[in-house]
Amino acid sequence: MIKSLLERKIEKRPGKVKLQGRVLFLTEDPELIKRQLAGEDLKWTPEMKLRDNISTDEITPAYICYYFDETLGEFPYLGLKAGEEFPLPRGSVKAGNFICSVSGKRRGKGSSREQSPYAEMMAGIHVVIAENIERIYNQNCQNLGILTSTNFDLIDRIQKGEEIPLEEFTRGTDEITRQIIEYGGLFNFNVARLQGKAYVPKIETKKRPMTIAEKIFANHFVTDLSKNEVGVEAVKPGDSGFVRTDIRFSHEYVTPMSAIFFLQYVGPNEKVTDPSSIYFFRDHLTFLDLVITPERRKAGLLDVAGQLKIKQEDFAREQGIKLHGELQDGDRKGSEAICHSKILESYALPGQIIIGSDSHTPHSGALGCVAFGVGTTDIFNSWITKDVRVRVPESVKVVVKGRKPENITAKDFMLEILRQPYVKNGEAIGKIIEYTGEAVMNLNIDERATMTNMAAEVGGFTGIIAADEKTVDYLVERRGMSRTEAERLCAGMQSDPDAEYAHVIEIDASKLQPMIALPGDPGNGLYINELGKEVKVDIAYGGSCTGGKKEDMDMYAQVFREALEQGKHVHPDVHCFIQFGSQEAREYSLKRGYIDIFNKVGAHIIEPSCGACINAGPGVSTLKEQVTISAINRNFPGRSGPGQMYLASPLTVAASAIAGKIVEYHPDK
Repeated sequence: MIKSLLERKIEKRPGKVKLQGRVLFLTEDPELIKRQLAGEDLKWTPEMKLRDNISTDEITPAYICYYFDETLGEFPYLGLKAGEEFPLPRGSVKAGNFICSVSGKRRGKGSSREQSPYAEMMAGIHVVIAENIERIYNQNCQNLGILTSTNFDLIDRIQKGEEIPLEEFTRGTDEITRQIIEYGGLFNFNVARLQGKAYVPKIETKKRPMTIAEKIFANHFVTDLSKNEVGVEAVKPGDSGFVRTDIRFSHEYVTPMSAIFFLQYVGPNEKVTDPSSIYFFRDHLTFLDLVITPERRKAGLLDVAGQLKIKQEDFAREQGIKLHGELQDGDRKGSEAICHSKILESYALPGQIIIGSDSHTPHSGALGCVAFGVGTTDIFNSWITKDVRVRVPESVKVVVKGRKPENITAKDFMLEILRQPYVKNGEAIGKIIEYTGEAVMNLNIDERATMTNMAAEVGGFTGIIAADEKTVDYLVERRGMSRTEAERLCAGMQSDPDAEYAHVIEIDASKLQPMIALPGDPGNGLYINELGKEVKVDIAYGGSCTGGKKEDMDMYAQVFREALEQGKHVHPDVHCFIQFGSQEAREYSLKRGYIDIFNKVGAHIIEPSCGACINAGPGVSTLKEQVTISAINRNFPGRSGPGQMYLASPLTVAASAIAGKIVEYHPDK
């Protein structure tokens, strides 16, 4: 706990707020936007056609997120399209003295990047009004201190310079959100919590059968931050508050902005709480220089992105935080590890709560812990309080029964799950996905991690698998832990037999066949033999956090070894890439002779990095006509270049690389 914050004077906002400035209507008509930029103040009428579905990618395109400080205020809405134009150039919002931004339905959909509301705030926007506002974007706004509303009656009052009761922005919110708004943001609210002034409703749920995730939440709920009291008897879906974290990690896209917040709000001479449980990673932009476009290089964006690395390194050194950075080994280029891979391999333990700055943080749920992604402000605040705000989600049980065929993998399980109507219809969004059943429990931890990782593609809050004997074996063999200690950690880390679930999905593994997901969405799954046509492959990519683990390397090597025995190599028309998720996976492959196999078969070997998975490394397509077969987790348009990407298991990726077309893998054929 940072003692200086206990003495800081924290006050709530006044009961009435006066907002002096202009209102910017984000309309479908680019000419109306240009007129506002030229100084004209429009009056709201229901006939005005506002832009719907404004995503965070439009507010701050991905490359703008290389900036991490107040410079972001130059860029809000740079990617916003009105008609066929992009009418809001750099600096235009700031120069226009706008204080309120108005749009239509689904404001802030898409990526949870907090750079978007921060860019708006730095440009002078203090109020966002829309017909409806996406949950994560809305929460990010509130955490930063931006007021949000769906009440269009406020527009005229703002333009007239009236004092508006703060209650207009808190009405209908829960108790915690109300106080966050009243205190002007999450940081001030947390300081009030440290001082024992802010009120967090008590969880009064009585003892009940619980899922494994609910048990973990109950063990971690903070009952009084000022007294460091943690743990409640039981929780149920809907209970909300703050939970104590065991591990907090972030990568170079998020750490620098969080560091800026820490220095500004807490102070340059203060230290984070418990740095031993914080980890930083340089894993997202290691290969950016190989794929950045000439236009963006000319604009200096490569140098801007380099500042992310420098800021993270500086803050890690000042704070004594462990940084898994770039390789420092001669000509080898890459990272020590992808964050998710390393957390699972070296740090995660059953029963823990882990937060990370990425949607695939649930990767570590394979060990029976609750791991989930959070935003920049949440990471920053967790450095102070060591906790994070949650609302206990409902759980969905996914039962994969039966014994799987030899050529079926966890990735095939997930592609089948993703095409289930309950998931396709979005009914699993925000829920905890608990995987169980004979086929799941027969998987080793690496394969289980594929399933928990891809809870993000399901739209779930997190994914989790109960701890069992395989979990014990993993801790003993991979971590060098005594069996007695491993068994103690795993004890009780299973759901109660009569725990409640919002829904149950059942799949019979014995009936599955090798699958792919057609380009555009991971939910576009079908059996390979249902393709109905030959699909030639230009790129075969095996890697990422989902496909770069030790057991994934076993699968690539198995297929390639059999190919070499038959005198076959990677097809001459295919560029094949194998990328490790961590240095541990690389060393494992080296000791087993896999690297020699990969080289002989004609695959290009790449050191760890997020790379192609985020369109920032070798393995990306460069032409729309190119076809990629990939072991990564998502294939949204443009995710890994402009080409057509099919998702598949490591076995299918390797077999297709040899065949030059998408094919099933059959052992010894």
